[in-house]
Amino acid sequence: MARIHDQRKNEEITVIVGMSGGVDSSASAAVLKEQGYNVIGMFMKNWEEKDEFGVCQSSKEFADVVKVCEKLDIPYYSIDFVKEYRDNVFKHFVEEYKAGMTPNPDILCNREIKFKVFLEKAIELGADYLATGHYCQNLFLDGENRLVKGNDDNKDQTYFLYTMMKSKLDKVLFPIGHIPKPEVREIAKKYDLITHDKKDSTGICFIGERNFKNFLSQYVQMKEGNFETLAGEVVGKHTGSVYYTIGQRKGLGLGGPGEPWYVVDKDMERNVVIVERGDQHPALYCDYLYADEISLVSESFNLELPYRCKAKVRYRQKDQDCVITEFDGNKVKVEFDVPQRGVAIRQSIVFYQTIEGQEVCLGGAMIESKGPSYFEMNKELP
Repeated sequence: MARIHDQRKNEEITVIVGMSGGVDSSASAAVLKEQGYNVIGMFMKNWEEKDEFGVCQSSKEFADVVKVCEKLDIPYYSIDFVKEYRDNVFKHFVEEYKAGMTPNPDILCNREIKFKVFLEKAIELGADYLATGHYCQNLFLDGENRLVKGNDDNKDQTYFLYTMMKSKLDKVLFPIGHIPKPEVREIAKKYDLITHDKKDSTGICFIGERNFKNFLSQYVQMKEGNFETLAGEVVGKHTGSVYYTIGQRKGLGLGGPGEPWYVVDKDMERNVVIVERGDQHPALYCDYLYADEISLVSESFNLELPYRCKAKVRYRQKDQDCVITEFDGNKVKVEFDVPQRGVAIRQSIVFYQTIEGQEVCLGGAMIESKGPSYFEMNKELP
């Protein structure tokens, strides 16, 4: 783990670790304790909901945090951000779904909760640094701290952290960002932590592995509508257009002979989800997009146009070659070397550049609009 510009001995430095009850944050605390830091565990409660037995899920996670901290012999605390989370994350999530968008609440949670109010609370309580179990790195490159991809490509989480500005990055540590996930579990096992074989959490943070439609229907009114092709042919029924996102294949419930169906567009006024067959259908692809709500990690970054870099428009996508051709301080136009499939409004585009041999996250923006599809332009895919 690289730490930047602090000449004090490790034992003179206090680090509060954001503990979730999972293996990543547990191993992070263990690594820091082994390195001699003054480590404190802090559990962040963001969501209040009971299971079928009347037990709050956050209470279960905090119980694991307690066991981990007691095993590591470090103090621990719990802090409640339920109101802040509902006001600053969940409300936006619901409103964007109502509008037919595909929001990413994990990005908003990192910006508004973990690396805002939680970081502020950690500093207020006397911490020199906040540490989390994210798979990314904080490295000093080209004269300043940089947000760098984690060494485990399959787990890298910089896509969700692009809103972190350098002023906050200076106060944050990522103790396991350079370690592959199997080794992280071995670290937790070495310290006999109860979380060493705990299953990784998946899905949206406050939903977890529950049925997404059932959860969302509590907050967004659903209305049955049609699946239609671009030609207007009705090919099935859906239970609510808000459930679907551009490029989606699974969960449509559409069959028949031929290639799989994909969502290529939505008509929210008519409550229609537009679908076509095959992942190479030209309606899925576009050459460029516009994005706003720009967030750059480095305040000193000079975006000289045209600026060539790499970017991704969804988390699991491989980095794509692109050029930023327009930038007015609030909006960018991004043109891609190859057509992009399934660009969804209100998802994030995140930019990367290689600096001193490291894959650095420059920042990102929210996708506002996209160029015409190859179907609209009557063009064939290259």
